[in-house]
Amino acid sequence: MARRRKGRAVHGWLVVDKPAGITSSAVVGKVRWALDAAKAGHAGTLDPDATGVLAVALGEATKTVPYVTDGAKGYRFRVAWGAETSTDDAAGEVLRTSPERPSAEAVEAALEAFRGDIMQVPPQVSAVKVGGARAYDLAREGETLELAARPLHVAQLEIVACDADGAELEMTCGRGGYVRSIARDLGRALGCLGHAAWLRRTWSGPFRAEDGVALDTVEAEARTPALEARLLPLETALRGLPELPLAPGAAVRLANGNPGDVLAGAEPGAEAWASEGGEAVAIGRYLGGQLHPSRVFRR
Repeated sequence: MARRRKGRAVHGWLVVDKPAGITSSAVVGKVRWALDAAKAGHAGTLDPDATGVLAVALGEATKTVPYVTDGAKGYRFRVAWGAETSTDDAAGEVLRTSPERPSAEAVEAALEAFRGDIMQVPPQVSAVKVGGARAYDLAREGETLELAARPLHVAQLEIVACDADGAELEMTCGRGGYVRSIARDLGRALGCLGHAAWLRRTWSGPFRAEDGVALDTVEAEARTPALEARLLPLETALRGLPELPLAPGAAVRLANGNPGDVLAGAEPGAEAWASEGGEAVAIGRYLGGQLHPSRVFRR
């Protein structure tokens, strides 16, 4: 007999403005405890020293996580010149140093190679899997890894400020982007070496840092209606997909895993979500006037 999951059936999203010094998993744990939720997850890991948007999904909202993780994200970060580290950020051991310092014009010229479709090698200390193990676990055991380059689309990479010791940049990129790798590789390209001094995720899909809840607030409002009132509906993550209102009685068919008639159309074969009274009932493919479900929400 399956063990019953502890906690309440809480559904929705809580956007946390993550502080530095805590892991993403620990934040999820605090949110889950604070809301007494049976199930929780997040849409994209932030490094322990990183700050900004950590979107925490609760209950049935966890089924919509891929629609956030697969989407674009925005970052603001500073690259410090003169040193390359074992983690590609300020937390790591300094491996190499350089007295060279680039001009603002040189930085701007070098950024062009990091825009558009690029190939990026993840940091040694990252969540990439190598032979079934996480790279950060192997790195902590002293292994030096040969990580394969991965494709990344960088839609925007611009200078915000630049001085003799580093540059502050803004970046918009797709899934799987490592700010630390950008900092490392930019330093190498300029011949001065570099690492990420700090980084902040300013937005992720539909979620913005300015709308985020401080972790101190999560803890202060734990187990109160005030915190639950901050939840965003699970449908927030589906804004990029067509919404198809259901015909009468179709929700029952979808709940049983069968195609259901919808009252609006989309491109044949398009992914969409079916709604009843504004609430998402299922996600699936639109074909022949029906939604063919791949995920069904049970609330």
